[in-house]
Amino acid sequence: MNNIVIGILIPFIGTALGAFCVFFLKNEINALVQKALLGFAAGIMVAASVWSLLIPAINMSGEMGRLAFIPAVIGFIFGIALIYGMDRLIPHLHLNSTEPEGSKSSLKKSTLLVMAVTLHNIPEGMAVGVVFAGLLSGESQITMAGAFALTIGIAIQNFPEGAIVSLPMKSAGSSKKRAFSYGILSGIVEPISAFFTILLASFVLPILPYLLSFAAGAMIYVVVEELLPEASAGEHSNISTIGFAIGFLVMMVLDVSLG
Repeated sequence: MNNIVIGILIPFIGTALGAFCVFFLKNEINALVQKALLGFAAGIMVAASVWSLLIPAINMSGEMGRLAFIPAVIGFIFGIALIYGMDRLIPHLHLNSTEPEGSKSSLKKSTLLVMAVTLHNIPEGMAVGVVFAGLLSGESQITMAGAFALTIGIAIQNFPEGAIVSLPMKSAGSSKKRAFSYGILSGIVEPISAFFTILLASFVLPILPYLLSFAAGAMIYVVVEELLPEASAGEHSNISTIGFAIGFLVMMVLDVSLG
């Protein structure tokens, strides 16, 4: 059980370490570095969706023969639909954007930025929770090493996110402690959503392939709708492409070598 607790906290630790950058970096992350990190995060999430979520979901449905893809397709579609709905309803502001999205709100820009990061941290927390719930239920397709590969991969891509939330707030005039607190706040939703998913472990096993692919769909939506456009905007989009490739390879190596 201790391993489960550590596993669901690892992604949050990645966010916290990134947010901690406000205490030793004077300015915001360089634009080129920011592009590379966003591309890297996108590569991690895509690889995690494929190797840690979709492929196990299809393998678990092997008794369906040629129709083994059906649970993965259904779950994937519902995952995209959920985040699309949240994207339309919850007020938030993407990095380097001037116009908030979602329903109209009078919230501060800093709060909207935190909500944007929080919005796409939810499916990451769900993905971690679903994998560990499957592990607790004894599903043979999921191993402890494979589950930790997913959490480590998400933690790696959470590091730049924590910095991207906190550093602009410090540059805008917030104190270092306040900026750090907002970075922490953006990541706390991950262990919370993972924890509640694990609490439902007894109900998870019969629909585990659907839930794994559901988390994959939610993560892919975030990558395509948010991370890649932000990473590719303006000049030097090739930097984000290289970052994406590196992130994808890192997550693939983690999943195959540890899984």
